[in-house]
Amino acid sequence: MPLVFRERGFRFHFFSNEGDPREPSHIHVSKDGRDAKLWLYPDVHYADNNGFDARTQRWITEIVEARRDDIEGAWHDHFGTGA
Repeated sequence: MPLVFRERGFRFHFFSNEGDPREPSHIHVSKDGRDAKLWLYPDVHYADNNGFDARTQRWITEIVEARRDDIEGAWHDHFGTGA
């Protein structure tokens, strides 16, 4: 699973097998057995959340919004797709 970055012990990553056909660009976030999946477009929003409280979810959303270009670039680099 390609790691895009770490922040405060949280892993921001995606999986090499993201569906067939491949799902649109998104990011998975995990820490201490909790995880979430966020869509990047049209706005950053949760597809799934397993264990993160509301305060942590807001923080994760802020990080993903701030680093959306980095995440999308890593996605396209890994999957060999154009931006």
